[in-house]
Amino acid sequence: ALERHGGIDILVNNAGITRDGMFHRMSFEQWQAVIRTNLDSMFTCTRPVIDGMRARGFGRIILISSINGQKGQIGQTNYSAAKAGMIGFTKALALENARKGVTVNCIAPGLVQTDFAKYLWENPELLKTVTEPAPLKRIGQPDEIAGTAVYLCSPASAYVTGQTLVVDGGLTIAW
Repeated sequence: ALERHGGIDILVNNAGITRDGMFHRMSFEQWQAVIRTNLDSMFTCTRPVIDGMRARGFGRIILISSINGQKGQIGQTNYSAAKAGMIGFTKALALENARKGVTVNCIAPGLVQTDFAKYLWENPELLKTVTEPAPLKRIGQPDEIAGTAVYLCSPASAYVTGQTLVVDGGLTIAW
């Protein structure tokens, strides 16, 4: 992409896996798989494009975290730690690059109907335990997260950097 298009102006880091389990039973392999995928991917995707963004005086970097990076989640110590790390990465990178025209922001989705949480769609009773407390009484759709990313790439968000936008149907305020 760098060679073909002469640079990348917008980067969305949307890598994520889970290896759920209670921490006292979690293996180092479970921990490391999640940290490597969810955190190391930010470095390996961002590092090759940041110099070009800075040189051109424009760039938009968006990281897809999770509400679990803000509130934590039972059985997801590794995932919650990784997603919280993304929020810290966002703030630090925003501070380093704001004067060069590069904004860095984070989206923290709640539950979104993707294959990532397919086990919920296959278990209506379990799904109900998640949606019932949410003010909007439903799960998010991928286009709702994508719409937030589009906003963060648009001129309307030029004054937004270092922020985490929670897109969760009000779930975190209800818990």
